[in-house]
Amino acid sequence: MNWTKLRNFINTRWGFFALVSCLFWLKTILVYLIDFNLGVHGIYQYFILLINPIATTLLLFSIALYIRKTIPAYLCLLLLYIANTAFLLISVIYYREFTDFMTMNVIFGYSSVSQGLSGSSFSLLKPQDILIIIDVVVVLLLLLTRQIKLDKRFIPKNQAVAMTSFSLMFLLLNITLGEIDRPQLLTRTFDRNYLVKYLGIDAFTVYDGLKTAKTSQTRSKATGADLNKIIDFTQANYAAPDQKMFGIAKNKNIIVIHLESFQQFLIDYKLNGQEVTPFLNSLYHGKETFSFANFFNQVGQGKTSDAETMLETGVYGLPQGSMFSTLGTDNTFEAMPAILNQSQNYSSAVFHGNSGSFWNRDKVYKNFGYQYFFDASYYDQNANNLSEYGLKDKLLFHDSVKYLEKLQQPFYAKFITVSNHFPFSLDDQNKSFEAANTGDSSVDNYFVTAHYLDQAVKEFFDYLKASGLYDDSVIVLYGDHYGISNSRNLKLASLLGKSSSTWSDFDNVQMQRVPFMIHIPGQENGGIFEQYGGEIDVMPTLLHLAGIDSKKYLLFGSDLFSKDHDQTVAFRNENFITPKYTVVGSTIYENSTGNVVTHPSKKVQAQLKAAQEHVNSALSLSDSLNNKNLLRFYVPTGFTPVDPKDFNYKNQVEQLDKIQAKLKGRSTSLWSKNNDHSTADKYHSDAPELKQSDSGENTNEQAPSVGSTLEDTQ
Repeated sequence: MNWTKLRNFINTRWGFFALVSCLFWLKTILVYLIDFNLGVHGIYQYFILLINPIATTLLLFSIALYIRKTIPAYLCLLLLYIANTAFLLISVIYYREFTDFMTMNVIFGYSSVSQGLSGSSFSLLKPQDILIIIDVVVVLLLLLTRQIKLDKRFIPKNQAVAMTSFSLMFLLLNITLGEIDRPQLLTRTFDRNYLVKYLGIDAFTVYDGLKTAKTSQTRSKATGADLNKIIDFTQANYAAPDQKMFGIAKNKNIIVIHLESFQQFLIDYKLNGQEVTPFLNSLYHGKETFSFANFFNQVGQGKTSDAETMLETGVYGLPQGSMFSTLGTDNTFEAMPAILNQSQNYSSAVFHGNSGSFWNRDKVYKNFGYQYFFDASYYDQNANNLSEYGLKDKLLFHDSVKYLEKLQQPFYAKFITVSNHFPFSLDDQNKSFEAANTGDSSVDNYFVTAHYLDQAVKEFFDYLKASGLYDDSVIVLYGDHYGISNSRNLKLASLLGKSSSTWSDFDNVQMQRVPFMIHIPGQENGGIFEQYGGEIDVMPTLLHLAGIDSKKYLLFGSDLFSKDHDQTVAFRNENFITPKYTVVGSTIYENSTGNVVTHPSKKVQAQLKAAQEHVNSALSLSDSLNNKNLLRFYVPTGFTPVDPKDFNYKNQVEQLDKIQAKLKGRSTSLWSKNNDHSTADKYHSDAPELKQSDSGENTNEQAPSVGSTLEDTQ
């Protein structure tokens, strides 16, 4: 097409529509590549990124095609073009300050856009931003100078409808492509970056708007009276602490180690005669460890974030999606870090080698009351150091020491590991265990990465002992959810001495066991406890060990050590397990045999009916508490609601140093107790990456893709 033909085309309504659509597409792509850190990897993801602005741009701009009159039609298209450009620029400015995308709550003022902006928003502008607005200026000048002429011929309605229909079909294609690469993209809402990467910023905004409207409608009808049933339930569910256990961990550091995708069957398991997790096995059987043999994960679609929700807040995750991603930014919480801080002056921190925005952690942790969050930005993100979901475990523990040692004691610290995450891939230089041979690479390599995690935990324990932290700490270890999904259990069956032909739903439920261990140095009355429980029970258990009565908090679990602990374990799909029975839908299994109970006695029927009603009530009331944000109406005596603006996860080392300097001789950090010297030299690791780093062999290649698929994902 020569210039004359192109110019003549632009002078038509369709041509002008195509011009502004192409210009907006082009600058959106520039913004994606220059300003937004979307973590795009591979040709497929780049292809989706290139096409994702097309559908929403055409759909939005097609509104103007329905206007028959010339000036109103052009004016409408220009206003849409300018407004979307302004929104794009504002989004860029907001992202530079918050490394996040504006939600509807931000846009409509539920949270102020300017909140937290350091100085004027103009200071966040960069020279490259001219590329976002220059095309608008040029188009306006061309119109004013009549270089672009107005076409008086209207566009037939059937053509306008065709464009709208094409846009909607293209949007559906876009969503489908996104779901192929990231299954359950919309239902689980891992990360706002993911939604923008796969669907585009306009589609994300509309999607967030729909979610916000639904949530707002639910919350607008909520009142303090909605708490009555929840208060009654949680008070009735409360289990008084065992006085022998109450307070045995008071004023000790509490270190929580999140064992990613780690299932109970790995404990004591031998593959080809070799223990998969020898160190964790020794902890599990040690006298200083309180270990639970019948502890279950209770997560839903939120997986890891659901586990964190239960452990930190004592309420269940949502029936669909992740509470962190869906409600975590705006909900009120009475969580472990805040309670420990306000009750016993604990400091708190999370260490995690993945992006802070994944599962919306960088927002949710502030609402929990976490004072510090050391995410991927605080670690060396050299490609050689990373697994698919972030920093390798040995490096996470090793490289966190320089931050951990500066926390004021007592502290509540959580380490979120990632190496034992689906698809359980590990580079050859870190492999020291032989894979299984089931024919399913995920099942086979699960033992390899679990062994690596075991080694990483041992190295960290050795450091705790060498540095002096060990005797002053309680170390909690838990598996967050299954590693081998139900769909892969048939491949695993033979390794567990079972037949895939007789594998049943009963077996799938038993596989939901995960480790839960509380290691308290100096204790001699530990052991393996058989009572049934789950992740919902961790918070009241730990609070009681710390000498804090959990009764005034709205918790759906109960103290595992209490004689009043309810041993009915609810799963997010409303199935449940008791010490005697497993209930899956309408099917009852007897735990001792695994057989279906075809004719239960009236007594058993009555017991299980009551248990089912209890499970349904717990899940329903928890959902009500979360969806309606009811904790905003409930403030326990002595508790101060958390203000997330009190926490800033930037420049955290400087923050810690200032506190030490201010406290001087009263500083309780390990650094201060070590005469203002680091204890990093006491950490010994065989991680090959550390040796390569010392010899200058590390490269600065691009990191691998962070993400995977469907039910196996984090």
